Amino acid sequence: MDTFGPCQEGVSEIVFFDLETTVPNKAGQRFWVLEFGAIVVCPRKLVELESFSTLIRPKDLSAVALKSGRSDGITRETVANAPAFEEVAEKIFGILNGRIWAGHNIQRFDCVRIKEAFADIGKPAPVPVGMIDSLGVLNEKFGRRAGNLKMATLAAYFGLGQQKHRSLDDVRMNLEVLKHCATVLFLESTLPTLLNGKWNNPPITTRSRCNGRLLCREETSRKSPPTTIGYQRTIPYAKGSLGKVGEGVKNLLCKAQETKSLNKLLKHSHSLLR
Repeated sequence: MDTFGPCQEGVSEIVFFDLETTVPNKAGQRFWVLEFGAIVVCPRKLVELESFSTLIRPKDLSAVALKSGRSDGITRETVANAPAFEEVAEKIFGILNGRIWAGHNIQRFDCVRIKEAFADIGKPAPVPVGMIDSLGVLNEKFGRRAGNLKMATLAAYFGLGQQKHRSLDDVRMNLEVLKHCATVLFLESTLPTLLNGKWNNPPITTRSRCNGRLLCREETSRKSPPTTIGYQRTIPYAKGSLGKVGEGVKNLLCKAQETKSLNKLLKHSHSLLR
């Protein structure tokens, strides 16, 4: 077991754990735990503080396959000389008890197997202070964009390599998958328009006059909008009035040249704009 120091005081540590078990192929057969692996993580920094893994020899060794369908899977020979669960139960209890439990599909599988294993030796099972089942969390938050929610599929989706189906490797992969999913969700929430396939330019606010009142209008494109009745930029003067304004400015300048008086200029400007 590797230890890297405690988490910040007052912060509950998270233990990601995983079990490798036998797979019953007949009615009435049970699951036997073959391997336990766990990492303790500080939730504020996502740093691995502690790790532990062990193979476990089941009471019924014949339940373990002679050969594994996986290249690095567990076989009967692999666990033949491993400690029995009773020999490592205290260590497993210490790493699990009083911490937040995390893992993929742990509520329906791993937690049940842990309780069964402790019941077999007549000892109380460890109790979590919280639970994070990444299968349920990702189903709700991340969805099935990767195809399905199997750990192997999610790891392949993010280019994290092939799932090894060994406890310690799998819990580390589980943490990396969660980091990647959380990053994608964070970016999507921060840049929803850009990351949801809507690559529109940001809206531009323009001003127009309607019945003498200033109104604000949002445009969804930098290009000029179509000149329809419902979407037309209103010029703040009626048609034909620009000529009148031009004549007024011309007369104003002539009068300014004649009078050379600032007060009279202001007076004429007020009369023009009324």
